[in-house]
Amino acid sequence: MSCRVRRWWRARTADRPGDAGSALVEFLGISVVLLVPIVYLVLVLGRIQAATFAAESAAREAARVYVAADDAEQGAARAVTSVAVALTDQGFDDDPAEALDVRCSADPCLTPGAEVAATVQVRVPLPFVPSFVRDVVPLEVPVTAQRVAPVDTYRVAR
Repeated sequence: MSCRVRRWWRARTADRPGDAGSALVEFLGISVVLLVPIVYLVLVLGRIQAATFAAESAAREAARVYVAADDAEQGAARAVTSVAVALTDQGFDDDPAEALDVRCSADPCLTPGAEVAATVQVRVPLPFVPSFVRDVVPLEVPVTAQRVAPVDTYRVAR
């Protein structure tokens, strides 16, 4: 029985041209077409996730250290320093003073019972994009995080 099947198969495939090696070429072609965009997507999503971590932690810590400071000037300096640490920790070299925006619900800012909102924006440039293209078209993803911290109600005014 198996001899008949083999003969039938040989007779059926005898008139076809050879396909030797074309499967490998097709596999490599499809792999390149599919694999390169997937790897690029993973790289971009990884940088966006790192920016999200950096912005969230920077905003949280900036608001927290601002309300714990003795005065507004010291709070601003500490907030910028905490943003710098958070951004550097995730590999971003953005200027922390430009990335941070602090807004207060009262004037002066550290009035007992007031709220301090810290907003941090990190710009994520797309990887492997040449600078001359980036100058013409903005190829970056902005990531923003905001945190609000209350000023202690029983804070002693200084």
